[in-house]
Amino acid sequence: MFVRVLKKKQHTRDERRGAAMVEMAVVLPVFFMILMGIVEFGRGMMVTQIVTNCAREAARTAILEGSVNTDVDNFVADYMDKSLSLATADVTTTIIVFDSAGVEKPNNAIDLAQRLDLIQVHVAVPYDKVNFIPMRWLDGTMIRGQSVMRREH
Repeated sequence: MFVRVLKKKQHTRDERRGAAMVEMAVVLPVFFMILMGIVEFGRGMMVTQIVTNCAREAARTAILEGSVNTDVDNFVADYMDKSLSLATADVTTTIIVFDSAGVEKPNNAIDLAQRLDLIQVHVAVPYDKVNFIPMRWLDGTMIRGQSVMRREH
């Protein structure tokens, strides 16, 4: 009688081993998809923070006395090259100058900005240039950062 019970348990264990392999084959791809999604989401958040920091530092460069638009453009290009290894052509920098009353100045030249004028710097990077995993539904999406500061001098 003892031998019979042992054989029955042995038979059940063999069947269960096959079921575990099937379960793993079903669950493992889903697990890896979720894991890669978490990694990609984290990368997106990191790049967003880098772009925002770049815009902030570029605005700081723009408000200093003697700065010109090319100084800001060069700063952004250098910052993005060092932090994300992006080519200058992949980064879009927009500078908008507002007078102290909030009216946009027609030429947006920061070297002509007066004291207390607002200088707004926008930095944009295409998502498909900084992602780890290509995602078709995010093609054409831009990661943007902006900062606004007042001219000091």
